[in-house]
Amino acid sequence: MSGPALDGDRPSPDQMAAAFEARADSRDLIIGVIGLGYVGLPLAEGFIGKGFRVLAYDPDAAKVAALQAGRSYIKHISDGRVAAMGATGRLEATTDEARLAAADALLMCVPTPLNVHREPDLSYVADCAKTISRHLRRGQLVVLESTTYPGTSEELIRPILEAATGLKSGTDFAIAYSPEREDPGNIDFGATTIPKVVGADTEAERRMAIAVYSPLTQVVPVSDLKTAEAVKLTENIFRLVNIALVNELKVVFESMDIDIWEVIDAAKTKPFGYMPFYPGPGLGGHCIAIDPFYLTWKARAHGEATRFIELAGDVVAALPRRVVEAVSEALSSREGKAVRGARILVVGLAYKKNVDDMRESPSLHVIRLLRERGALVDYYDPHIPVVHDNGEHPEVAGMASIGWDEADLATYDCAVICTDHDMVDYAALTTAVPLVIDTRNAVGRLAPDMAGLVRKA
Repeated sequence: MSGPALDGDRPSPDQMAAAFEARADSRDLIIGVIGLGYVGLPLAEGFIGKGFRVLAYDPDAAKVAALQAGRSYIKHISDGRVAAMGATGRLEATTDEARLAAADALLMCVPTPLNVHREPDLSYVADCAKTISRHLRRGQLVVLESTTYPGTSEELIRPILEAATGLKSGTDFAIAYSPEREDPGNIDFGATTIPKVVGADTEAERRMAIAVYSPLTQVVPVSDLKTAEAVKLTENIFRLVNIALVNELKVVFESMDIDIWEVIDAAKTKPFGYMPFYPGPGLGGHCIAIDPFYLTWKARAHGEATRFIELAGDVVAALPRRVVEAVSEALSSREGKAVRGARILVVGLAYKKNVDDMRESPSLHVIRLLRERGALVDYYDPHIPVVHDNGEHPEVAGMASIGWDEADLATYDCAVICTDHDMVDYAALTTAVPLVIDTRNAVGRLAPDMAGLVRKA
């Protein structure tokens, strides 16, 4: 798979963009997707479905081998979907970075975590840019999709690409930013139905980025790179602040003997001016738990404080400990038992319902805190049968989900619902276990008559 390079007489930026647009219209572009995880794999699937050839690159040989064999390694993406991608003949999965030269657009879908000091860790982005720089050619478009702080594309990616190649962005190749908006497990919205924000610093580069994404979905252009980078942070900060707020309201309303879930259900009937957010055991996933603090870090460099974001972060960071306090109080008052020595089952290890994604899951913190108090902790998650040791979650590495047997369930003193998977039989759970701490209102939604067995945390 290869497309014609623009390596003869150097075209003007407008000519480069026009040639790129024409090839996009005819589906003659090769789309390179770098990083085949929760963002990259659905993106590759979307482009293949729109008739493009996709060069799917990842240094992880196991992922590439799975794709080549038509197998999925992500729970909510079926083997059938992966096999269908390969059956088109338009997918090339590879670990060979030299193949990146064949792609016309290179979409960077790599992790952007925080380090131990809660500062941005852009090592994956920098390494990806260095990999691209070894194979960059004229006429290519490079797009970062990973969430980051405003200025990353301009201050980090552009210097790496230009210094290594002698090429100039905007003249020889293009740089754009288009934040990923993937929501794992969401059956209503995906890569081809979620609008894509696109930003670039020149009109020609923006035209090239629009040409890539407009066949995929609706495109929302913005004026430059840093504006596009700010959009994704704004979306996630909005969610962080509102989730923190509703968890604080929950505590206040509990003191007044008011059910926050009933309040939310009534409030969301207002057709304007209100959007429902729900309390829980904490924040998980990459976006809300991490991304807002990229702006906090960048704001400090500009002498600005982000007090609202940091306060919201403090509120949600305390939620797992609040759940453990609820377990301790309920065990003592209802069962006459201490946490130390109690057998506790955490229901749901994933950070959200119906997926196998454990990134930043609050369940991990709940397990750690319970163990610190001497509890004997197991977990049940139909989507995560075994926790493989990948270095990211040493506190649960090697743990395996218990089987779902009512006789075994009856051996637990308490169950803590941290993730409200649809596949869990909550009626059986509340029948077998004497005390259920429900952080998601899973039992209340499905079996309100069992509320006497449940303490909502």
